[in-house]
Amino acid sequence: MSYDRLTHPLVRENGVLRRATWDEALDRAAEGFRRNVARHGPDCFAMLSCARSTNEMNYIGQKFTRVVIGTNNVDSCNRTCHAPSVAGLSAVFGSGGGTSSYQEVEDTDVIVMWGSAARNAHPIFFQHVLKGIKNGARMFAVDPRRTGTAQWADLWLGLNVGTDIPLAHAVAREIIHAGLHNRAFIERATTGFEEFKECVEPWTLTAAEQVTGVPAEAIRELAHAYARADRAQLCWTLGITEHHNATDNVRALINLALLTGHVGRYGSGLSPLRGQNNVQGGGDMGAIPNRLPGFQDILDPALRARFESAWGTSIQPRYGRNLTQMLEGMAEGEITACYLIGENPVQSEADSLACVKRLSMLDHLVVQDIFLTRTAQMADVVLPASAAWCEADGTFTNSERRVQRVRKALEPPGEARDDIEIMCELARRMGHDWHYDGAEEVWNELRALSPQHRGMTYQRLAELQGIQWPCPSEDALEPPYLHGRLWADDPAERGLPAPFAVLEHSPPVDLLDEEYPLRLTTGRRLDSYNTGVQSSGFASPLRRGETIELCPEDAERLGVRAGEEVRITSRRGSVTAPVFIDPALRPGLVFMTFHFPDEVDVNSLTIEATCPIAGTAEFKAAAVRVEKLVKAG
Repeated sequence: MSYDRLTHPLVRENGVLRRATWDEALDRAAEGFRRNVARHGPDCFAMLSCARSTNEMNYIGQKFTRVVIGTNNVDSCNRTCHAPSVAGLSAVFGSGGGTSSYQEVEDTDVIVMWGSAARNAHPIFFQHVLKGIKNGARMFAVDPRRTGTAQWADLWLGLNVGTDIPLAHAVAREIIHAGLHNRAFIERATTGFEEFKECVEPWTLTAAEQVTGVPAEAIRELAHAYARADRAQLCWTLGITEHHNATDNVRALINLALLTGHVGRYGSGLSPLRGQNNVQGGGDMGAIPNRLPGFQDILDPALRARFESAWGTSIQPRYGRNLTQMLEGMAEGEITACYLIGENPVQSEADSLACVKRLSMLDHLVVQDIFLTRTAQMADVVLPASAAWCEADGTFTNSERRVQRVRKALEPPGEARDDIEIMCELARRMGHDWHYDGAEEVWNELRALSPQHRGMTYQRLAELQGIQWPCPSEDALEPPYLHGRLWADDPAERGLPAPFAVLEHSPPVDLLDEEYPLRLTTGRRLDSYNTGVQSSGFASPLRRGETIELCPEDAERLGVRAGEEVRITSRRGSVTAPVFIDPALRPGLVFMTFHFPDEVDVNSLTIEATCPIAGTAEFKAAAVRVEKLVKAG
């Protein structure tokens, strides 16, 4: 299905969306928010901000939520992808950003791609990986599938889905028993090593092989290569974070960096690869329920006071609801009004049928987007917005924390308007006379409140073609990697030590049994983008639509052939899709994407079991059965 651009506002009347003027749509949107806040208080409101829009839009979005409405209930699609990375990195280092620059991947000695099909999902970053390989780096791929990324690796470790912690523990134990851990770094810059050492002790190579399915010798080779390298980069994506214990998975990888000292130095670091073009910036701008702009903790009274003074309002001294908790709040009748900007949870959330039911319980739903998505089709008011990458001025922040300018090249079509202009119109209707003379004025307000962005003027960003945060001074640049302080001789300069985490293995929630014997894992393909709304309108010679990928052995056992339609059923739903035979899969493992939900709603199969720390769902591990369809007659 191809989506047309939204070119005029829509309002719901007698159950049907009809064309409206901007004044009518904005008045309707504002009245619904006012009505719900008056009846239920500010915490009945929730906003999902947009990880594909500019930093400036996300700054205004979270400000709208905190100032105009008076709640911290703001989040975005980071909850479905890298919230566990932010939570894990923050818990250890106090900062949720990846620690390294892309250039360092080219200059390192060992690259570990763990749970990352970067060749398909992060093709720009993968170009840096290829340069690193060309420059002599050894590459290890840890993934249940032998992906296109794994085909470039020196060694592929094909682990069973959901066994990342046992594998990481076994790597750690082998490093410790071989005496390859960095004793000096551990002693000076970390805490909790003895407890960690005790925790990984049961995970011998043999024990790990039995649980993970990875041969003991392969685990040993990874452990020795990573620990012996002068410089090493550990990179991960959603194969690590889309699990019910995702933050623990992230902490398990960080443990390896602490064990070897592969963090805080040029060429050695930890890189969570972001999928949306500004998911890093959205969080940096405070469009998350627990942080103010600049990733500053909302529970800190002094930090809150600075923002309260600048914004002329009080800020709730507590965390708001994340996306997962918002959906739970809808089911409980506690969230009654939503403002969704560029988000399509109807098709992107796990257990999608449950998501539709919860959104339908809202009293007031406003969607601001560039397409009439399945979520927008449920709205009371639809506000047509600009496409941030070509119809707006502003900045984006990529996975290496680099802030870069984007410039308006086209006018939005029809009556569509800039996101910031729309939100300011809504704010004015709700008693806040907001005016910004362009995106740069928004950016300068952010710079005045966020020390890590203070040195990034628009002029400087343009001259240097982007700057990585932190950048507190307009006269200097910081190193491209984070946490170099951990190597300082002066204890005061070194600061707080980085804690090891003691972690337990917790297998996938959706257990395999005789009725559901196959493990479904989900992911991306190179030619399509997330729920397909933005990529479906463009032809691709690679695109083949949704399929279920089976290994030759499973296809033969099921008696099905390539192209044959089959039924896939989980404990939550059932869909049909044609078979694609992929020799890169192992028996018992099947693969699907979520790029074509209008034709095959794969997320009706996935499970909503979520990480209790980050709120991310276990998209990567559903139990399913595949059945050959019997033709009638």
